[in-house]
Amino acid sequence: MKKLFILFFAFFFACTVHAEVLEAGVSIEEVPKALYGGWRITAHLDTTNARSSFKPQSLDFWTLSRVGDSITLDNPYSGANTTISVKTVEGNLVVFSKQTPYDNNKVLTDIVTIRLNDDSFTGINDLKLETFSLIDNHLMKTETAKYIIKGEKISGDSILD
Repeated sequence: MKKLFILFFAFFFACTVHAEVLEAGVSIEEVPKALYGGWRITAHLDTTNARSSFKPQSLDFWTLSRVGDSITLDNPYSGANTTISVKTVEGNLVVFSKQTPYDNNKVLTDIVTIRLNDDSFTGINDLKLETFSLIDNHLMKTETAKYIIKGEKISGDSILD
């Protein structure tokens, strides 16, 4: 009987935790329509622990689009195409992240925080570049950078609409 009680308690606890995780997500419906479209992005390096790995400044182009229940970020300059995960939406403040594997042993994680304003945005892009061993896949190195970013809307819906 004691084992049955413990099993029931563990099952109940697991179901409760699972339900809380599902409720914590951000609905794609909460994302302002003004986020979607083409953006000209400028980025200036603010802080880093690896100056040789990160550019001091960059110019990019992002196309953000909704595809079903996910958001896709395309960058024709770098060839990147990835699904982003929206973490927070509070009015015109949006936090999203993306992970991009490359070179067989590296993973780049971006956490982007932007504040939409008219047809532009300002924000930060926190980067973490992890390098793993090709032999046993252990984490060998973590490099970080924080960029100050500005976006200018090139195409798509206006935040004023």
